[in-house]
Amino acid sequence: MESALDRHGLGPVAGVDEAGRGACAGPLTVAACVLGPKRYESLADLDDSKKLTEKRRELLFPKIQRLALAWSIVFIEAEEIDRIGLHVANIEGMRRAVAGLGVAPGYVLTDGFRVPGLPAPSLPVIGGDATAACIAAASVLAKVSRDRVMVEMDSSIPGYGFAIHKGYSTKAHAAAMVELGPCEEHRMSYANVSAAAAGRPDSVAAVLGRMDCTDTGAR
Repeated sequence: MESALDRHGLGPVAGVDEAGRGACAGPLTVAACVLGPKRYESLADLDDSKKLTEKRRELLFPKIQRLALAWSIVFIEAEEIDRIGLHVANIEGMRRAVAGLGVAPGYVLTDGFRVPGLPAPSLPVIGGDATAACIAAASVLAKVSRDRVMVEMDSSIPGYGFAIHKGYSTKAHAAAMVELGPCEEHRMSYANVSAAAAGRPDSVAAVLGRMDCTDTGAR
């Protein structure tokens, strides 16, 4: 996809993706990445970050940063997500990430949905992190950056298990919220978090039951 756009004079092409959209604690992390013509050929092992092991993502992270023409990572904190809403925060994060690139893109590929207000023509790509190399690179940058933040958060705010579940709604996370109450890094606008804050453990469990949850950090 990038090479076709480049051949038609629409490059450099930026890919944008986020991590943490489905979490109930921690920041929404958005990355933008411009690989440039042929540079994605040096990243043959690149794939959607959800399909890569943590070890593979960590190995790819510095490689992407080294090979990319430009990259940018932004964090939208829980307080802002609560204030403006998740979808608006997602769009705003993508705008900020593209604006933070050191190279002005000629075209922007976003994962999944349209992002108005970008400084270049753009196209939403369904399943883009498995289709476009620049989006896949952005997904790895976002995922690794967010996971590192959550591991650090586990040290500064112990008891919730952030290093394990990365802020996603797992049974262990729900139990910790019921026992300790939500912390400042939780998204209070989320039903399970507000239920825990109100001391309604049955409601927390009911919300958890409606989710597709595991005990490991998701996307």
